Amino acid sequence: MATPPFQENPYQQPVHPGAPQQPAYPTEPPQVRPQSGRSQRMSESSLRLVWVYPDLLSTYGDRGNALVVERRARQRGLNVQRIDVRSDQAVPTSGDIYLIGGGEDRPQRLAAERLAADQGLVRAAENGAIIFSVCAGYQILGHEFLNDRGERQPGLGLLDVWTGRGEGARCVGDVLAETDPQLNLPQLTGFENHQGVTHLGQGVKPLAQVQVGRGNGTGDGTEGAWRDTIFGTYLHGPVMARNPAVADMLIKLALDVNALPPADTTWYDALRAERISATRQPA
Repeated sequence: MATPPFQENPYQQPVHPGAPQQPAYPTEPPQVRPQSGRSQRMSESSLRLVWVYPDLLSTYGDRGNALVVERRARQRGLNVQRIDVRSDQAVPTSGDIYLIGGGEDRPQRLAAERLAADQGLVRAAENGAIIFSVCAGYQILGHEFLNDRGERQPGLGLLDVWTGRGEGARCVGDVLAETDPQLNLPQLTGFENHQGVTHLGQGVKPLAQVQVGRGNGTGDGTEGAWRDTIFGTYLHGPVMARNPAVADMLIKLALDVNALPPADTTWYDALRAERISATRQPA
């Protein structure tokens, strides 16, 4: 008998009348340390930007996210040490910003297995690192997802999300979304291409609410998820090129500052304007 579509939250226990509400996590997630001390660490060396598993997770130009963050930091006069970590290498635990891209189903499973065995990214999260993930990388940060074999693949548990597979049409196309006001970011533009349906638990907030597109695929308009300094999204583009304010947000978190010196955004502004206009008025 075929396994039914994975739609229910496997972590939510039945609640009987009068019973206390179950916690969102089956176990406590890795704790993110306060930002204090991060700026001191930064002043002693370069901004350490870690691009995780580019050999497995770099579809739809997601490598561009690393290029944009690096460039935006250098525009502010920062020294940047970019570390591209292949899947046969240990993930360093002392990075400031970690970027994870999308990938096909089999590479995603391999990446999840190796990251779980390595535990470097989990330890980096415990050290207070900033982690930004896209598509397959986003799913890996959750509790679990359906892999290429149709099995429930354990994730890293860094985000309180779990991902099944939608039965309807694949989520493909341009996206416009309004970000969580707490993040103080402008409207997001990006491109989605996924079959995943990602459910959010109580331990995270939606990164954004879609105006155009399908986002997490749950029908509630949510796109992505975040908590503390850990972020997930389905947006390609690459998302940093279309939304340089997101790259700047990560840099500010790494520096533990509220603002950065101005930097030229002429090229980014032109790209954003073109894609936003095209998405609002599709051909």
